[in-house]
Parts: sequence; structure tokens; C-alpha cells
Amino acid sequence: MFRDEARIVVRAGRGGDGKISFRREKCVPKGGPDGGDGGRGADVVLRATAQINTLYDVGRRPDYDAPPGGNGGPVDRHGADGETLVLEVPVGTLVRDAGRGHVLKDLAKDGDSVVVARGGRGGRGNHAFARATRQVPRIREQGKEGERRELHLELQVVADVGLVGLPNAGKSTFLSRVSSARPKIAAYPFTTVDPVLGVVAMPGWKRLVIADLPGLIEGAHAGAGLGHRFLRHAGRTRVLLHLVAARNLP
Repeated sequence: MFRDEARIVVRAGRGGDGKISFRREKCVPKGGPDGGDGGRGADVVLRATAQINTLYDVGRRPDYDAPPGGNGGPVDRHGADGETLVLEVPVGTLVRDAGRGHVLKDLAKDGDSVVVARGGRGGRGNHAFARATRQVPRIREQGKEGERRELHLELQVVADVGLVGLPNAGKSTFLSRVSSARPKIAAYPFTTVDPVLGVVAMPGWKRLVIADLPGLIEGAHAGAGLGHRFLRHAGRTRVLLHLVAARNLP
């Protein structure tokens, strides 16, 4: 199912807690502090991949929580860092901070990525608080909370050629003839409500990607018809191919 917008909340992992511990060895009955530090909480990363072309999967869940860092252990054992949570989105995804409205990253190429929430720092164990005047510290730190962020994701289809024209101008028919794409074709306006991509093999090109865009009508810039969706996806095409139905000519 095609989806070109999604709003999600991401939470990075909390840092692990520090440990209160003291050396307890046979020959050292009253050893010094050896409590380890907590691990860092996991980051949340968005990464673009050419293997998907919709925000449907990532938008199905409203919340994503990255794992926390591990707690510190005795004998100065450092807690494990949380494993980064990677969310895959289509190439062409614009990532915005929903609260502030500013763009965090334009994931325009395959493999582009951005850290959208950073994990919390791990707390220090009691070994870090040993001093000449405090040789038996019973102090440790708790891990810090990870960042929380609400994101607005907007997909702008990346294509070499964008097909534009009035509703029922023949854009979908053209695409079905020059590629293996099979867009919905019918004799009523706005048959194409979502962009459809077709791939054409041409001499001298690795491939040519053609996008069948929603029909364009007067006032599209103000949102008439499917105007906003049309303009969103037309912005990334290298060439616009305007189709005019011959039956409409005088």
C-alpha cells in the first residue's frame, strides 16, 4: 500500500545505571570501589533504502523505542551500549521535527541516514567517586534518559521523468506501454491518486525511471484536486513530460 506521509514518535534508549561494588578478594578483604559504569542508550537512526517505495510500513506504528544501555557491574565491568535502532524509509524521504517544523535531513540517496534521537549517557559507577578523602564511596549515578522526538516524514518520489497533464490525458496508458508498470486506467478523473513508477531500459542508460503523477488541474498550487500531492512529487523529477490528450484539441 502506498503512503507518502507519516508521523511517528521515536525515543532513544536510556543510559544504564552505574554500579556500587567493592573488591572482595581472599587477600584483600576490604578492597577499594570497583563498580563499573552503565552503557550508553541506543540511538534511533533513519536510513534511506531503494528497496522500498512507501512509508506504509514505518507509519504503521506510532511509537518506536530504542533499547537501553546495560547496567555497570562489579570488577569495573562497563555496561553494554544499546544496539542502534535503524528504521528504513524510501529514498526521497524528507525528515522534519514535527514540533519545530524544521528539516532534519533530506534522505535523497540510497544509504543516506540521520540520527533523529540520541541515547542517554550511562551513569558512573562508584569507582569514579573514589578520592583520598573518600575511599569507600557508596555513590553511583543513574543513566540519563534518551532523547524523544516527534517526526513528520514526507516522501517525495525520485524519478528521471515525471508525467504531467490533466486528468485522463493518457499518462497511465503511456507508462503502461513503455514500461512493465501496470497503473490503474479508467475513464474518470483522478484514477491515479498515488505516484506510480515504471522502469525503462534504454541504450546508454542504466535505467530510466518514469513517474505517473496525479492529474494536474487549475489551482493545484492552492491544493485544488490532488494539487499538493502532485507538487510534492514533481519537485524531484529531472524532466517533466507534459501529455496532452489529442481529443481535447480544437
